[in-house]
Amino acid sequence: MKGLSVSKAVTALMLAGLVLLPLYSQLSGNIFILTLFTRIIILALAAASLNLIMGFGGMMSFGHAAYLGIGGYAVGMLAQEGLGSGFIQFPVALAASAIYALVIGALSLRTRGVYFIMITLAFAQMAYYVASGMARYGGDDGLTIYNRSDFSGLINLGNRVQFYYLCLACLFGVVFLIWRIVNSRFGLVVQGLRSNEQRMQAIGFPAKRYKLVCFVISGTMCGLAGALLANNTDFVSPAVMYWTRSGDLMVMVILGGMGTLFGPIMGAVVFLLLEEFLSQITEYWALIMGPLLLLIVLFGRGGIMGVLGRAGRG
Repeated sequence: MKGLSVSKAVTALMLAGLVLLPLYSQLSGNIFILTLFTRIIILALAAASLNLIMGFGGMMSFGHAAYLGIGGYAVGMLAQEGLGSGFIQFPVALAASAIYALVIGALSLRTRGVYFIMITLAFAQMAYYVASGMARYGGDDGLTIYNRSDFSGLINLGNRVQFYYLCLACLFGVVFLIWRIVNSRFGLVVQGLRSNEQRMQAIGFPAKRYKLVCFVISGTMCGLAGALLANNTDFVSPAVMYWTRSGDLMVMVILGGMGTLFGPIMGAVVFLLLEEFLSQITEYWALIMGPLLLLIVLFGRGGIMGVLGRAGRG
C-alpha cells in the first residue's frame, strides 16, 4: 500500500506540473519550455497508445510510428489541397490510421513472436517509402503546413497555450479511454490473451478478433498524436515513420513501465528531457543516453513506476 502511495504521489505531481506548466512559462517568460512540453505530451500520447497493445495486450509492434506519419500526412495533404478545417482533417487522420491498423493487424496477427515484430516493422517501412515517393507532397524533403487546422474559432491552434491544453486534454482523454478499456470485459479478455492465449481460446474467446480490435484502437489513438504533431511542427516528413521513432516509443513505454496507466507518460517525460539535456551538452549525446537507458532497463525492473513501487515498500 505504501508503494502504491509513492507512485500515486509522484504521478499526481507530474500531472499537476503538466497542467500548471503554461502558467510557469508565462510568469518566467520561458516560451521554449512550453514548446518542448507540447512535443513531450504529443509523444506521450503516442507512447500510451502503444502501451495499450504492448503493455496490456502483449503485442510487440515495431511499426507504431507509421500511424504518427499517417495522421500527420492526413493533415498536411488536406491542407495542401485547400481543406484546412480541423473538423475534416482530424476525422480523416483518425480514419486513415484505423484503416491502416486494420490492414496491418489482419495480416500480422496471423503470426506471433519475432515474426509479428518483423511484419509490423515491414509495414511501417512500407509507409515510410510511400511517403518518400510522394513528390506532390514533398517526397523526402517533407511537407510544410502553412496553416494549422481551423476549428471555426472554437480553439486557436496558433495560440501556444490553447494548443498546449488541447494536446493535454487529448492525452488525458486517451488515458481515460485506455483505463476504461483495460477495466472492461473486453480489456480483461485482451489481458487474458496476453497471459495465456491457448487457454482463452479453449474457453471460447475468439483471440484474433479481440486482438485486432485492440490493435485498431491503438493505431487510431496514435493517428490523433500524428495530427497534433503535424500542427505542432507545421511540418510532416517521412522521417516521423522511420523505425527508429517506433523504437523511441517502445523505450518510453518500457522506461515508464509497461502495463501501467501513467508509465508511458512518465517514460516520455524522462526520455525526452534526458534527450534535450544531453544534446545541449554534447553532439554525441546518444553515446551517453544508450548506456543510461540500458542501466535503467537492467536494474529498474518494471520501469520507473516499478522502481517507485519498490522504493515505497522498502
